[in-house]
Amino acid sequence: MNSLTAMRLEKLTGKNMAKKFGSFLLLIMAVLLSGIAGMLCLGGINSYARDNLDDASGCVFIIPSDYVPSDESGVFINKSYPMESSSISYSVYYNGKDKVMTNREAAEYKASGRADIVDESLNLTKEIYESNMIAAYNKEYSENVDFSVNSFDKITVDGYPGFKIVSEYKPSDTEKIHQTVYMIISKYRTFTISFQRADDDDCQEIFEKSAATIHIK
Repeated sequence: MNSLTAMRLEKLTGKNMAKKFGSFLLLIMAVLLSGIAGMLCLGGINSYARDNLDDASGCVFIIPSDYVPSDESGVFINKSYPMESSSISYSVYYNGKDKVMTNREAAEYKASGRADIVDESLNLTKEIYESNMIAAYNKEYSENVDFSVNSFDKITVDGYPGFKIVSEYKPSDTEKIHQTVYMIISKYRTFTISFQRADDDDCQEIFEKSAATIHIK
């Protein structure tokens, strides 16, 4: 192997390793995001407003054929992973408000002094979301990843309220990561679908087509 060939191979290998590292981080963050939806919901939603929502048993949407289940539940990665680093994640936060306690359970719960879970999901704002995500992502990466929210819009899916949140962040030595999150809220469950990709992942159109198929049942 001559020196020029070796140099080209080294550059190619370095690029692929960087891409693979970036892919791994994207997968980690997809998993992290699935837990953040619940964290954001903990905390005085207007209970009257929540009680007036219909219950929903689930959320459905079409996963593009280019994406396959990963080892993590609810996370789908490109079938060419790690060369293609985009991912789709899905999670459900259940507030437990439809659980009926027996008299004994109610008495034990009251005696325990534990506070009720307060669901803030309908009161979510750009500032609250951004603040929570900055804290979570910076902690995960042990650095400032410059997480920022580009747009924060209220949406309605099949009569259920929710949010579409477009964000981006950039850990050291990786490409900028773009993320679009859909949070849809029913009486007892909040459904979160996240689409994320690196700068050079050509999948935005595929993501938009998938998002257009989201339905609540």
